[in-house]
Amino acid sequence: MGTIMGLTRDGSAALCVFVGLVAASVLVLDFIRRRHFWKQASVMLEMMDETNQMQSFLDEPGFLEGRIAYAIAERMGDCGHAEMQSVQLEAAGYRDYIELWIHEAKTPIAAAKLILSRMQGEESDALSREVERIEDEVEQALYYARSTSVRSDYAIREVNLGEAVREACKRHARFLIERQAIPSIRIPTDATVLADRPWLVFMVGQVVVNAAQYGAHTISFVSTEEGVGTSREHTVLEVADDGCGIPAEDVPRVFDRGFTGRNGRARGSATGMGLYLVASMCEQLGVGVRLASEEGIGTRVIFTFPHDRRRAHVTGM
Repeated sequence: MGTIMGLTRDGSAALCVFVGLVAASVLVLDFIRRRHFWKQASVMLEMMDETNQMQSFLDEPGFLEGRIAYAIAERMGDCGHAEMQSVQLEAAGYRDYIELWIHEAKTPIAAAKLILSRMQGEESDALSREVERIEDEVEQALYYARSTSVRSDYAIREVNLGEAVREACKRHARFLIERQAIPSIRIPTDATVLADRPWLVFMVGQVVVNAAQYGAHTISFVSTEEGVGTSREHTVLEVADDGCGIPAEDVPRVFDRGFTGRNGRARGSATGMGLYLVASMCEQLGVGVRLASEEGIGTRVIFTFPHDRRRAHVTGM
């Protein structure tokens, strides 16, 4: 029998089989390693919101195309992070400008109100209402700037619910009187909720103004506790009015930014920002909000305040 490199033909065949098995094993192991990396990378991409998070979960692979992909992702992450920082700085600068402008605008508004307090007559009352409208719009702009900022300026603490509702009604007393809308507050004196007081007063005020603006003669406030003694214990504040109501097709969109609906378009002065701000602020505070309405009957806005004290915290202070 012939020999190859000192081996018999059978030995040579066995050597070839062994070399083939080793090569196959190497290829299989390399395939498994690559497959694991790409599968892991695919899962991470689906789960992550930001590309620059990939390097926190993946180690740099040892094979060439993996290293190239890793380097590309790393570069994209760095660029995304830099762009995000730039956007945040720009947004913060815009917000600071808006807040400065609003505080500057409050000075002539206060001066105008002081002058009007010394005047008498129907024209003075009418002008006072217009100044108050300007003040309301300025305040809305301030809360919009704060609610959309990357910095949160609210403190979730225990707030007396009745006092907050009364303050909201008092702030808009002139408008309520003008529209002949009467608040009816049935809230226990010791009822408290976890919220930010200024934000809560603002949110209730937006609902009050909406109700009076759309023909309500009575605006009732009722609070109840639900789920007492359970982990889902919460306080419900229902604000109900007997205004013109909202068309059924408009109800699902009332919390959308800039949505005015059929009633708003008919009146021509709606901005569609009031209820949007209410929903946005509720989301940040962890407060539930929903709306039910029937055209020609009235509207109900329901706030849900969880009692979970782990929500109580201070931010932006």
